[in-house]
Amino acid sequence: MSNQLNIPKSIQKRIVIVGGGFAGLNVAKGLLKANAQIVLIDRYNFHTFQPLLYQAATSALPATSVVYPFREILNKSKSFYYRWAEVTGVDTHNKVLKCSEGDLMYDTLILATGTEVNFFGNSNIEKFSMPMKSLPQAIKIRQTILNNFEKADRCDDVIEKKALLNFCIAGGGPTGVEVSGALAEMKNEIFPRDYPHLDTDLMEIHLFEGSERLLGSMSEHAGKKALASLKNLGVILHLETEVNDYDGRKLYTSQNKEYSTENFIWAAGVVGKPLEGIPDTSVGKAKRYIVDNYNAVKNCKDIYAIGDIALMKTNDFPEGHPQVAQPAIQQGDHLAKNLARAINGKEMKTFRYFEKGYMAVVGRNKAVADIGKFQFSGFVAWLLWSFIHLFSLAGFKNRLIVFVSWIYNYINGDKSTRVIIQEATENKS
Repeated sequence: MSNQLNIPKSIQKRIVIVGGGFAGLNVAKGLLKANAQIVLIDRYNFHTFQPLLYQAATSALPATSVVYPFREILNKSKSFYYRWAEVTGVDTHNKVLKCSEGDLMYDTLILATGTEVNFFGNSNIEKFSMPMKSLPQAIKIRQTILNNFEKADRCDDVIEKKALLNFCIAGGGPTGVEVSGALAEMKNEIFPRDYPHLDTDLMEIHLFEGSERLLGSMSEHAGKKALASLKNLGVILHLETEVNDYDGRKLYTSQNKEYSTENFIWAAGVVGKPLEGIPDTSVGKAKRYIVDNYNAVKNCKDIYAIGDIALMKTNDFPEGHPQVAQPAIQQGDHLAKNLARAINGKEMKTFRYFEKGYMAVVGRNKAVADIGKFQFSGFVAWLLWSFIHLFSLAGFKNRLIVFVSWIYNYINGDKSTRVIIQEATENKS
């Protein structure tokens, strides 16, 4: 077999990790000192801090401050290799991983591929909406927001102007709530200064949620506080309302209403994307890999899955762990220790999730947090959210950039990265 990925042969066991999100990054970091050859494969050459993607999308942070190169994080071991490639499948019988840049033999395979956006089979929404799962998608949202404001400023048709300034978000989870709050702050504090000749009161922000409340994964207290804060900011809430279709111009809801908008952000769900070659019997609800308490994939020898893509059912989590950062981080850390134990001939330990709580930020001085039996909201929750996210970022440089940006934004009520980065001829339509 040709070694197109140029990974040298080794007497050490080769552990291949697919995906460098929270789960993949933490298992890689935990294995750097293990007696093994570690290979990380990802289609990007950087780790993305997804909880802050919405701030890159709404100009609060430079895009590069929420990502960090894998090679800089994991360059402490000569037995570590990173390869920029797309994984296309796996031959579980011969233990071969198939990639866009060539095939690779493995001794142990760790799948940490996360999830992709779930459009629930609606091809129009998939084609015309803007999801926010990756840095390129966040940048596209930022470009669209700023482009459409520039278009509205030079537009003399009121109907067209309203469509350009109408922002619709589907999904009342943390992402939808955070994006809605950030857009509302831009409407209230920034756009009136940037566009003094434009009637920014025409800007509307609509948040659609199919259930009866916001933040369904958090406490009822958090949902109510988030709803009240968004209303105070001027966001128009549509509970028990699903978005049925969007053609790039008109949005249609389950309440038989339609909205003209050039800005539709989709934050309504995720689903797994199993690799070709993984047996159907290994895949469960929402296309997540069924794993045991050691994160081993069902009916697959020497293959593990961690993070959002892993479905581990326990008494405390009968539907699997929540698809957020903490379970991914903890599973990555735990699997690294388990594999190191196995290499040294020791017995593996079962995984047990320690729930640290859930948070969502609505705006400046406005957030909600569920930590154990306690619920926080307002300024205290906002401080907790800020410190936890700041110190969870990879790299001192990123922490410094984010901290300085937040201080500047807080003092000035400003977001300093409102730049359109594209060829001048691209926005003339």
